[in-house]
Amino acid sequence: MNKFLFSVLVLFFCVYHGKSQDINLIQKELDQSPILKNHFFGFSLYDVDQNQFLMGSHEDKYFTPASNTKIFTLFTALKNIGDSIPAIYYIEKGDSLLFWGTGDPTFLHSKLDSGKVYNFLRATDRKLFYVGGTVTEEPFYRQGWAMEDYEEYYQPEITPFPIYGNVVTFGSIRNRLTVFPVRFQFGVATDETIAEPNRFRIHRKLEENTFLINSARIPNNYVNQKPFKYSDELIIQLLQDTLQKPVELIQYPKPAEVDTLFSVATKDVLREMMLVSDNFLAEQLMMVAAMDRYGEFNTARLRKDMEASYYAYFTDKIDLYDGSGLSPYNKVTARSLVELLLLVAQEVPKVEELRYLFAAGGLEGTLKTTYRPDGGSPFIWAKTGTIKSVYCQSGYIQTRSGRNLAFSFLNNNFIGSATPVRKEVSRIMTFIRENY
Repeated sequence: MNKFLFSVLVLFFCVYHGKSQDINLIQKELDQSPILKNHFFGFSLYDVDQNQFLMGSHEDKYFTPASNTKIFTLFTALKNIGDSIPAIYYIEKGDSLLFWGTGDPTFLHSKLDSGKVYNFLRATDRKLFYVGGTVTEEPFYRQGWAMEDYEEYYQPEITPFPIYGNVVTFGSIRNRLTVFPVRFQFGVATDETIAEPNRFRIHRKLEENTFLINSARIPNNYVNQKPFKYSDELIIQLLQDTLQKPVELIQYPKPAEVDTLFSVATKDVLREMMLVSDNFLAEQLMMVAAMDRYGEFNTARLRKDMEASYYAYFTDKIDLYDGSGLSPYNKVTARSLVELLLLVAQEVPKVEELRYLFAAGGLEGTLKTTYRPDGGSPFIWAKTGTIKSVYCQSGYIQTRSGRNLAFSFLNNNFIGSATPVRKEVSRIMTFIRENY
């Protein structure tokens, strides 16, 4: 879109219209809510069919969006990554095959792996060389991430060549611990000082892949994932284990011309990221987008360029520090998220393709138990965002009268569980569905 035109449109859209009676009913629900009065919230509602804002309440105030940040990542990926994810870059040199990581999160991923990279590397009769030590300004964590969460499944390290989702999966068979990939079983040790001696626990040491367990009985059907500490040397070991052939680590400047092997359809990775709110996929997709755009991993530059090209024309300034929403430093307004949703809808104009990328209320993902489908059919498609004292929801809703709306409902600084806030958001959005 022409930047000037977009700017003019945004200014025009910010004029609020709509049926005053219907809007007053919605405003009354917001004003009289016994849940919303106890914390800060921002709300913005937009009529997609009529191209006009309908109403807003604290829509210009700044909030921590949590995983609503992933909508920015979704748009960034749509603008910078093609139909398929670039999996590896490679060159064939004599009897050797040299390959580089692209940040692709799907290699040997439990849900998304296509097998293309594995089959390609397994089938070649050339000697394999992984080019490590990629020059990058990327830290393995983003600004604001909690270091105490280093061993939580939702915070794997950000890396140039992800493998197995960058996690170790622990399970149980007949009350015996299983470890996958099996290489990590050599790092398992017993430590009786681990808290809760009567309850099975696994703890990873901060700077190494040592996993401490207590001697408590392992529950049936036990499943737990722990991020591993990444290194080029570890990647070589894991590649050799899975490919069952030698792989060497080398340093080699990437030529200007390389071949690219593609893996999974981009839309399927985006859907998985959005529906289950996968932080690992979000951060790695930003890595892929930066590499695809610049030929280097530089997500900070990518965020700045996306802001200059698109977000600078929003009504309100935004401030982002990661692609997943784990950082509490991220600050946006409800109005900005609605304007972002309009850009996403413009990028994916077919309704069914757009809805494919968002969780359908009452049916799937993080909204599976939040809404009750009307006659089995969903009426809301949205992204949630939840961290301590934060619950946000932004997306699209179709009212019973057939109107198509975009909305953002941001809630910050409440005490206790997010459940009452989530239920209240659901109640109010269902009210809008029935009454507008």
